[in-house]
Amino acid sequence: MKQIKPKKYLGQHFLKDSKVSKKIADSLSSKKLKTILEIGPGMGILSQHLKINKTQTFFIEIDKESIIYLNEKFPEIKKSIINQDFLKLDLTKFKPPLGIIGNFPYNISSQILFKLIENRNKIDELVGMFQLEVAKRVCAVPGSKTYGILSVLVQAFYSAELLFSLKPHYFNPPPKVDSGLIRLVKKNINSLDCDEKLFFKIIKTSFQQRRKTLKNSLKTFNLPNNIKEDVIFERRPETLSVDDFILLTNIIDDGTIPAY
Repeated sequence: MKQIKPKKYLGQHFLKDSKVSKKIADSLSSKKLKTILEIGPGMGILSQHLKINKTQTFFIEIDKESIIYLNEKFPEIKKSIINQDFLKLDLTKFKPPLGIIGNFPYNISSQILFKLIENRNKIDELVGMFQLEVAKRVCAVPGSKTYGILSVLVQAFYSAELLFSLKPHYFNPPPKVDSGLIRLVKKNINSLDCDEKLFFKIIKTSFQQRRKTLKNSLKTFNLPNNIKEDVIFERRPETLSVDDFILLTNIIDDGTIPAY
């Protein structure tokens, strides 16, 4: 069977090692999933392990050449292949809770995470291969150099774990960077105890000047002097946990300093 040449414009880096793909497939931990979606199956090295799963599984592939290849190699999954861009996919069509898995194209990895957050009421788990730098950022803890916007937004709703990393030679073509597999498992919450739009805005604004204290990085909010006296405004955003950002959001939203 003719091999597919990876397409640079789609960010394709096909995994070559079947043992590694089996390890990835086995990393989905939840037994409660009703549907599994594989993003970008490519030549099916991960799909071959997912297709034997008892959970209903769909394979989301934007590349028509890959779909022709998959239909020939795995005719039993033909009816489960969906030719669509995952970022535009309507997830309400699938029975929740959903599990997302894949060797993700690095050029849309952040967008995949934002779609995850937007659909957190449907998605219980994600297992995905990312650029190692992004994987570390997602799983970073407060106070670390890699802790940032993605860390806070993802960890507000999911527990994050870096499972293992891979060198470039495991892929075709080899990417210029190492890769990392992460597992995100949904926390038992769908909404935060604060104004979520304001929460997202505060996080994005504060990390734009991550080395400055919140008193300075949030100047555009025109905060009243009385609440800026709270000790939290003397801290840098990279030191705040998710709970700290929720507290900060409520202080700004209410315009009052809480009694500690």
